[in-house]
Amino acid sequence: MPYRKVVLANAGVHHIFTRSIAGFRIFNSDKDYERMRQVMIFYSLKKPPCKFSLFVSSLKNDLGILDFKNKLVRILAYCLMPTHIHIIAEQIADNGISHYVNLILKSYSKYFNVKYKRKGPLWEGRFRNVLVETDDQLLHLTRYVHLNPVSSSLVDTPQDWRFSSYWEYTNENAAGGAQKICEYSRYLSMNTAVYKKFVDDRIDYQRELEHIKHLTFE
Repeated sequence: MPYRKVVLANAGVHHIFTRSIAGFRIFNSDKDYERMRQVMIFYSLKKPPCKFSLFVSSLKNDLGILDFKNKLVRILAYCLMPTHIHIIAEQIADNGISHYVNLILKSYSKYFNVKYKRKGPLWEGRFRNVLVETDDQLLHLTRYVHLNPVSSSLVDTPQDWRFSSYWEYTNENAAGGAQKICEYSRYLSMNTAVYKKFVDDRIDYQRELEHIKHLTFE
């Protein structure tokens, strides 16, 4: 197995990217997106109490009852797209990012194949990652991730896309009662209105992100 160009070290923040095989659509409904959101929350735990499929089918299907003090990773931002996923995460346990990504992809693949009566792998090889070296890079990278649905012409504005962390960055309260995923305050400190303006004022910015191009996978 080839070595990664960028080592996944503890306390390192990485832009993680993975796509489906041959551009296959991996999210076909709001329930599919929400399933992945829940899987992302659940498997951030260092020692999950059981498989997520068992947890979600139990009478205690409530992520709020879990203790998230010990984690594999700390999610800083994310965006779920029809054929791929962007996650910005800090590794906080040995081998945390690799273990975390493998768990969420495996869990979602099983759910998807059962639901849609499908067999075989869902994801295109191993995930890709790139190290984020400064807070300024991180700030601009979150904008890139949150604008992904806009640059892909899925929506006109990032607030129209409900399957990213943009709403966590721009709203004090969780949208629709959904549990928040991200913990970015130790890296990014900003007023929600200021961040919204930072993103919304540059809807076409994706084409101009030369100074963080090495952090993306285009």
